[in-house]
Amino acid sequence: MSTIARRRLVRDLKRLKTEVPEGISAFPKPENIMLWNAVIVGPADTPFAGGTFRLIMTFEETYPNRPPSVKFVSKMFHPNVYNNGELCLDILQNRWSPTYDVMSILTSVQSLLNDPNPGSPANAEAAQLFRDNMKEYIRRVRLIVDESWVDDEDLEEIAEMEKSDDA
Repeated sequence: MSTIARRRLVRDLKRLKTEVPEGISAFPKPENIMLWNAVIVGPADTPFAGGTFRLIMTFEETYPNRPPSVKFVSKMFHPNVYNNGELCLDILQNRWSPTYDVMSILTSVQSLLNDPNPGSPANAEAAQLFRDNMKEYIRRVRLIVDESWVDDEDLEEIAEMEKSDDA
């Protein structure tokens, strides 16, 4: 079924393939163009540097007139990310424009890692640490960066190896 949203997502995918943004990767699930996996690499010279953070983007038939749902699947400690991974990002809420596409959304999310807005916190603890105790904030972020290097499949493999070592 060809709809405006699906045609637009095909165009977004083509743009991502031709204008590959640094530190960003996104692609639809093979069976559903309305559901995308994305990866953002933490920007250099930030506490998130070196991290690989997975997200899921869910599009409705109202796209591009309405924003997608964008959520971190990877654990995230950031003033503008709720504990469940949902983002507090103005372009995904009250400042959405149909001119935004998948690349611009993910570029904005990557930029948010570098430039949080503690004045509009989704995670009060992260915002408070960012404002009042940068050393502890950076320590907490570095912990999730370390966790981002190991994905769920790696954890399952490690658990299986540990079981076989115990036998």
